[in-house]
Amino acid sequence: MSDSVSNKSVKTESLFGASKATVAVLMGSDSDWKVMQAACEALAHFEVPYCAKILSAHRTPVEMIEFAKSAATEGYKIIVAGAGGAAHLPGMLASATILPVIGVPVATTILEGQDSLLSIVQMPKGVPVATVAINGAFNAGILAARILGGSDEAMAQKLNHYQKSIAEESRNKTLT
Repeated sequence: MSDSVSNKSVKTESLFGASKATVAVLMGSDSDWKVMQAACEALAHFEVPYCAKILSAHRTPVEMIEFAKSAATEGYKIIVAGAGGAAHLPGMLASATILPVIGVPVATTILEGQDSLLSIVQMPKGVPVATVAINGAFNAGILAARILGGSDEAMAQKLNHYQKSIAEESRNKTLT
């Protein structure tokens, strides 16, 4: 995928031979792509077919709700949603789907993402959104892979290998 994203989904056919994406990576604006791209990189690392798309809770609310309502029947298993500022996208998606939603607070110049974090993490009872760190899209991708790994042995093995590799990388670091 290029460094830009449009309102059209990326072609998932080219992602590891899959015809359908299992993870939707959504963002409220194309300016969020510089952060949300890391979620796609993590998903690609684990060979998880994904689709990246812009859906704004404020500018395209009808399309956003339609996407959320149909996501499960379209074959998605998880939604990763990033937004800055008021950051309503993850919560609004969660209110209209049964799928797990992972929220990524995107830092803006105002309040450095604190507003986004609080907006996403403070969901009402019954409308959960798993929330990662500000600009933590890579971890959101890993979390999506972990959720899939709970019922997919091949994914679980990839995750075990990944954990071992980052542990080994840490052990090999020196301060001199």
